Amino acid sequence: MLKNLVFATFIFFIHNVVHAQQLDYSKYYSQLTVKSPKAIVYDAESGDIIYQKKANEKSSIASLTKLMTAMVLIDSNLDLDKKVTITKSDFDKIKGTSSRLWLGSELSRKELLSIALIASDNRAASAISNSYPGGKKAFVQAMNVKAKQLGMDDTSFADPTGLDKNNISTAIDLVKMTQAAQQYPLIRELSTSSYYEAHIKNKKIKLNYNNTNLLVRQGLWDIDISKTGYIREAGKCLIMQTKVMDKPIIMVFLKSYGKYTRTADAKRVRKWLESVHVQANLASN
Repeated sequence: MLKNLVFATFIFFIHNVVHAQQLDYSKYYSQLTVKSPKAIVYDAESGDIIYQKKANEKSSIASLTKLMTAMVLIDSNLDLDKKVTITKSDFDKIKGTSSRLWLGSELSRKELLSIALIASDNRAASAISNSYPGGKKAFVQAMNVKAKQLGMDDTSFADPTGLDKNNISTAIDLVKMTQAAQQYPLIRELSTSSYYEAHIKNKKIKLNYNNTNLLVRQGLWDIDISKTGYIREAGKCLIMQTKVMDKPIIMVFLKSYGKYTRTADAKRVRKWLESVHVQANLASN
């Protein structure tokens, strides 16, 4: 206990000393291993790119899409408590993925959003878009308008779930999306909830959902916003804003294929950042 307290105090001291300096992280790149083919580490406080790897290359983004889906829904000012019915049009005809949301299930928009962000349920995201004025087509159009407003010039959306491989973006653009989503308290709350219990009264069933981000489920990180994604064309993806030494850091990992690569990359980045700050301070003395 005492050992942990002393280490935490030392890290806090190091952070305060180094924070006043402009750190050249590139000097320490040789100490960092990022296995995801495309990645970016971004200081959300200073606006500096700490590390990048093919961050301007376009890639399918799978269910990272759902952060944009959430923003468009909230921006619409539609009644989040209004019940929406799951229909056949919400079934996945692209990849054939399953869902525990049965045909005819009635849930509120907020319940659907919770399931879409926490468990990355595609049927929930589809139902949200179909409840939008003008339907799914108008919803996707609104997603693309929002992307342009955010300066996501290398991003385009073809559907609200992320199942369509033509949902394309770059790691740099996804930093912009993460920063924007961070401004929505409901998205922050839901995307970082480890667990959700849905009661579908008209079907008389209770459904339990766990967060798709292992780091959120473990509860050991201070995470402000999170979303995972996977389709074959996109690989395993992860975006999140977390605190490292009390600094807001955005991490984006794309095209990962190992089961734990994206979360392992996040752990390596955090450990590397802490180590760099210690080394930089010692070098300045």
